[in-house]
Amino acid sequence: MKRAKNPVGAVETTIQIIEALESFDGGTVTELAEALDVSKATVHNHLMTLQEHQYVTNQDGEYMLSFKFLVIGEYLRNNNILYENAKTEVDRLAEETGEYAHLSTEQHGLSQKLHKVQGENAVGSKYQRAKLQKPDCLHYTATGKVILAHLPDYRIEEIIDYYGLPERTKHTITNRDELFETLERIRDRGFAFNDEEEVERMRAVGAPICDSRGTILGAVSVSGPISRMKDEQFRTIIPEKVVNTATVIEMNINMAERRGNMPNYV
Repeated sequence: MKRAKNPVGAVETTIQIIEALESFDGGTVTELAEALDVSKATVHNHLMTLQEHQYVTNQDGEYMLSFKFLVIGEYLRNNNILYENAKTEVDRLAEETGEYAHLSTEQHGLSQKLHKVQGENAVGSKYQRAKLQKPDCLHYTATGKVILAHLPDYRIEEIIDYYGLPERTKHTITNRDELFETLERIRDRGFAFNDEEEVERMRAVGAPICDSRGTILGAVSVSGPISRMKDEQFRTIIPEKVVNTATVIEMNINMAERRGNMPNYV
């Protein structure tokens, strides 16, 4: 989240081109130059370099990101001790609840999804797939709030100062004091609620995953429609299942640490 004191212009341009190709689902030299307000020659030179190193493809003048990004992403995820020790338990949680189960971590003050599993009765598959492709702010999801609750106050303040508290629904917490009060309640009870704060008519429950030193590594959650996530199911049954899953994952991680497989902190 810290800004570079002496940013390298060429690198920034390359990053802008990569992000534009993702946002526009590809593009021509002319389209990219107009969108980024840089010369076509500059865009062309950057694309040629990216293509030479196999990060983009060119099909009749239409440039696209290549699968090399997928290879890098799989490497990062598969070598992360949180994902390695949580995947099976998250799969089991989705099967047991019939809803979507999620595994998330925090990086650069945003929620990054490491794994998402669709249970038998889960709804909103299109939206959930899209969530895997972009990070979320932390303050409006169950996993995000429970991660925030386990960060030091100065770090929470940094994240809020940088990203603000954007509103997703009328239920989203957008007041700093209210958020800190909510985080204190989360610490006390050991899990977080998302009560239509991200998407109307959808709820979620999240629990923290920490290492043996108490450092927050990520969080696990279950989400579903309010028609099924209500009353005791939402307030007691799902939280118990989510917390139990988080506890098992923590035990797996602690055993991995003892074997010398230290976590890749993100």
